[in-house]
Amino acid sequence: MLKIFFSFIFILLSFTNSFSQLRPDSYSLQGNENYLSKISSSNEINSQNPASNSISDIITIGDTVWLGTSRGVSVSFDRGETWTNFYGNEAFGTMGISAIGYDKHTGTFWAAKVYFTPLGDEEVQTGGGLVYTSDNGTNWTTIPHPLDNRGDTVIAYGINDGINLPLVYALDIIVPQQNVIYDIAFSPGTIWITSWAGGLRKAYIDSIKLNPNYKWERVLLPSDALDQISPEDTIKFELEPRVYNNHLGFSVETIGDSILYVGTAGGINKSTDGGISWRKFNHTNQENSIGGNWVIGLDFNQTTQTLWAVNWRAEGETEFNGVASTSDGGENWQTFLKEEKVYNFGFKLDDVIAPSDNGPFRTRDQGNTWILPNNIIDESSGVSLTATGFFSAASEGDDIWLGSDDGLVRLSEDTGSFWNGEWKIYFASQPLSSAVETYAYPNPFSPRQEILKIKYSTGGENKKVTIRIFDFSMNIVRTVIQNADRSGLIHAVDNFNLETNGVIDRWDGTDENGKIVPNGVYFYRIDFDNDDPVFGKIIVLQ
Repeated sequence: MLKIFFSFIFILLSFTNSFSQLRPDSYSLQGNENYLSKISSSNEINSQNPASNSISDIITIGDTVWLGTSRGVSVSFDRGETWTNFYGNEAFGTMGISAIGYDKHTGTFWAAKVYFTPLGDEEVQTGGGLVYTSDNGTNWTTIPHPLDNRGDTVIAYGINDGINLPLVYALDIIVPQQNVIYDIAFSPGTIWITSWAGGLRKAYIDSIKLNPNYKWERVLLPSDALDQISPEDTIKFELEPRVYNNHLGFSVETIGDSILYVGTAGGINKSTDGGISWRKFNHTNQENSIGGNWVIGLDFNQTTQTLWAVNWRAEGETEFNGVASTSDGGENWQTFLKEEKVYNFGFKLDDVIAPSDNGPFRTRDQGNTWILPNNIIDESSGVSLTATGFFSAASEGDDIWLGSDDGLVRLSEDTGSFWNGEWKIYFASQPLSSAVETYAYPNPFSPRQEILKIKYSTGGENKKVTIRIFDFSMNIVRTVIQNADRSGLIHAVDNFNLETNGVIDRWDGTDENGKIVPNGVYFYRIDFDNDDPVFGKIIVLQ
């Protein structure tokens, strides 16, 4: 099994370091709310761009676009012309978002929050609870992070009801650390969540709204050694994420009223009776199997009636990263994009988009061929997207939305074409008002989850540029670029203001030895040939 170590909480740092789909902001430890409250969003921020450049998930509904980001939730009601950002308000604070979901039965949007807390020399992902809105963000209701009471160590399952047979032992998960909600799905009246330590859980939505202390139900999945369970079985194993990879939850997808698929670190689990009986598919128990047992993403294409899975290598030597699809309910799988690290899916009718470390792969023939877009350039601004890491995708009509670790993209695709049309790039930035202005964003900056952009101008000329980072005592921390050729253009926006496309260089928050720098205040200096240098300040906050 995967190596899992425990003190009083889960420590699975290999997952923390590699699960880069999740890019929450970091900040100091905050207490977990133990109450439910309704919060007005009067301090929402309206902008031309989302608040973050790290976009982990996208949901489109008509002209509405919801984003889960490293800086809370952002939403546009006009296809991206304007954005409302909720980062920093009472509902979200400075937490990032680990999962978003839309309940079509009630028209309610949900988000799961995440932050980091220190544990020895490391920082661990920590669940921050959920929020939901039924009025497009005018009001948000907060829900405590689903936890067990201390000593709550048994559950009933079928004939294992404490009368016919003993109840099933279940480890009590009493802290939010390593208990992040990675996915959310809905069936009529029910919300399903998957989390690392907490596994698969469900709650009845009306009950949550009425009772702030409503207990989320733990759902039993097969152990690693079993391929299926039913209520008639004598259960001889425990619900134990310290022992079973199949009890570590990462993804969930509902189809219709009663079909569920759940991705774990041990494979894909399917239920056709609303989460009671389960059958497991993994890399070794089928002839035409998935490629890897660590299933971090599931999505169902309604157009083709095909289920798609993101599977990573868990532990077996024959496992491999990639994606898999099934059109017969999991009986047979086809695997694609071998050894590509994919994070999620988006669909445009028959087309499948697979965001990955190497870009957004797209297929029109159900996986036989995959094509990346050519250069992504915003023609109106001249800005190009240099990111290769993409985490999310969605579409609505002719619009395709792509979320990367370095900005949000919309392609207004020409009808009938393939990756051709008008690109628009959204950066969480602001224009430069003069040729001698500079600034860095996001600021504060979390190196573990973001890339810092340093924006400046060369005054419309080609120049040799050097950028250095200094600590508070003005010791050199890192030389970002040295004597690099750069150019930036100044152009008139109107009769009163000047804006520059500017030049953007990036710092990953590491020193010359490749180590992430400590929290604190840093400065950067930009030298242009023989011109006077310009300076800026950076706050590193993890």
